[in-house]
Amino acid sequence: MPTKTLTIPTTDGQADAFAAFPDGGGRHPGVLLYPDVFGPRPELEEKARELAAHGYYVLVPNLFYRHGPAPVIELPEHISNDVRPEIFAQLIPLVEAHTTERILGDADAYIGFLTTQPEVGAGPVAAIGYCIGAALAMRTATAHPGQVAALAGFHPGFLVTEAADSPHLRVPDLTAQVHLGLAEGDLTPEAISELNKAFDAAGVDYTTEVYPDTLHGFTMSDTDAFSPTGLQRHWDRLLPLLDRALAHD
Repeated sequence: MPTKTLTIPTTDGQADAFAAFPDGGGRHPGVLLYPDVFGPRPELEEKARELAAHGYYVLVPNLFYRHGPAPVIELPEHISNDVRPEIFAQLIPLVEAHTTERILGDADAYIGFLTTQPEVGAGPVAAIGYCIGAALAMRTATAHPGQVAALAGFHPGFLVTEAADSPHLRVPDLTAQVHLGLAEGDLTPEAISELNKAFDAAGVDYTTEVYPDTLHGFTMSDTDAFSPTGLQRHWDRLLPLLDRALAHD
C-alpha cells in the first residue's frame, strides 16, 4: 500500500501530513481524514491504509502543526485512562488555540492540496473526523459545499455548542451526505435533537446513530475506550457512505 509523508502549505506555515492510496496508479476519490485530539500516529495511519485498500486517497494532516510536527506531544504506545489527564493537560492549550479562523483557513489549504494531488480524481471528496476532528470535518464540509460530498464523524465533540459560530449553525450550507456515529454520552439528548432538527430543516441526507455499549474514543485501538464491535459498526457505516457519495474512476 503506497504511503508518503507530505507538507501542506498554509497561510500560517507548513502542515505535516500522512497520505495513503491504492496500489496500481490511477486516480481515486479523495478523503480528508481529521484525527482525534491525539493527532497522527500509527493508529490513524492504519485507518488511512484501510480506507486506501477500499480505493481512496486518504490525507491525514497534523492539526496542531503550528506547535511542531507530529507527534506534537510525546504519546505512549497505549493511551490508558491513567495517563489521559496528563496528556490532556498538554493538549487543551493547543485545542484552545485552534480557533475557528484557523480551522477554516487550514480547511481551505487541506482541500486545495487534496484535490490537486495527481493520484486524486476530479470528483468530490469526503471529510471525516474522529473526536474533535468530527467538528473540523463538519466545518470543512459546510465551508466547501461544492467539493465535499460525504461527511462522517465518530465519537464527536463540539458539534453543538453555545458559541455564536457553533458548527451546527452552518448546517444549512451542507450539501454532503452525513453519518454521525456517537458513543453513549458524547452529546446530550438535547444536543442530538437540535442537531437532527438542523439537518431536517436543511434537507440533509443524514443518519445520526448512538452506537450501543461504547465510550468516547471507541474506534481507537490504542486507547482504553476501544470497542471492536464499535469499530466494525463504524466501517459498516462509513464505507457505504463513501461508496454512495464519491465517484470511482
